[in-house]
Amino acid sequence: MGIIIPIAIIILCCVIIWKASDGFEASSDYLGRNLSDGVRGATINAIASSMPELFTTIFFLLYLKDTDGFSGGIGTTAGSAIFNGMIIPAVVILVVVLTGTTKNINVSKKVILRDGLSLILAEFILIFSISGDQLFWWHGLILMITYAVYIIYMFRSMSVIEADEDNEDEEEDEDEDEEEVGLIKGIFTLNLEALIVGDRSITSSRAWVLLLTSMSIIGVACLALVSACEMLGADTYSFMGMTELKGFNIPILFVAVILASAATSVPDTIISMKDAKRGNYNDAISNALGSNIFDICFALGFPLFMYTLIYGPIQMDPETIRFSTELRVILLFLTILAFLIYFIGNKIGLTKALMLIGLYLIFTIYIISLNADLEWATSVSDFIQKLPIFD
Repeated sequence: MGIIIPIAIIILCCVIIWKASDGFEASSDYLGRNLSDGVRGATINAIASSMPELFTTIFFLLYLKDTDGFSGGIGTTAGSAIFNGMIIPAVVILVVVLTGTTKNINVSKKVILRDGLSLILAEFILIFSISGDQLFWWHGLILMITYAVYIIYMFRSMSVIEADEDNEDEEEDEDEDEEEVGLIKGIFTLNLEALIVGDRSITSSRAWVLLLTSMSIIGVACLALVSACEMLGADTYSFMGMTELKGFNIPILFVAVILASAATSVPDTIISMKDAKRGNYNDAISNALGSNIFDICFALGFPLFMYTLIYGPIQMDPETIRFSTELRVILLFLTILAFLIYFIGNKIGLTKALMLIGLYLIFTIYIISLNADLEWATSVSDFIQKLPIFD
């Protein structure tokens, strides 16, 4: 029972985040309608779909405080970045291949170079800026400035496309063909678009209301997710009058890097899948890469900045320093491998999808084995600890 309760809560949070992400997609599609190919996925879509990582990191710091809170935050953001970089592109490929849409997808080399190299640079900054046994407000500020530079670069380099009358007519026809969803059904199915927009045309004001409502619902789900992760990692915990319930008795970082990261990546996955089904392959891949940049720069940087500004520096214990640094090095290594998989060759097909899934499975097995103190995993960890970055 002790394990079942938090896992059930995590699954419920996944469902809520999944349903609320539909509101993200509808609002971000409208708000980013005039952005050039690939830019919308890396900015509007990426920021909207990465709100769960931001909320989860904030709640980890506010709820668990100091070292445990930072452990949960970096576990969520780094784990989500690894999930986004491996699983989302693989899912995108599998969706279009298994549905018979195409055997391969073509993604602009310019998009891969732009977002891939930006992500690798951001991860280098993460490794070298977050170091030492104390974290201060300026650590978070450095990460936020990095993201601001990326956003400015994206918008300066884009070409704005004009919406023509044909596209507007097409959108109106699609709206007329959609079935009206009743209020009761909309509430029980969490169909936010039906509740807020209904059968009316979407406007900027309705799109923002839809976006903010989706964010609020996901925020509540993320708070429950953090609580469930704490219960799962605890030795014993209490829940609704039940006491002495047993958890896994493992550090919160291990729970966050696998379960919280996957749960918060649901919106990224869904938005990328829908982009792929529409043939927007550049947006599908750039959403995953852009989300990673947001996760490690802003979703980690902003909560760290605010928390340390209010409560003072975070004092890190040696074990947290060791594993958080190791996790960042692994993130960089896997990102470089994934970048090479994307970039080498003219197309991204089933073989590359399986390679990406394989990388994520190896990472997951390593994290579980490391927590279980298996000899092969500790040997790999000791090897990573000897790298110059740890000096």
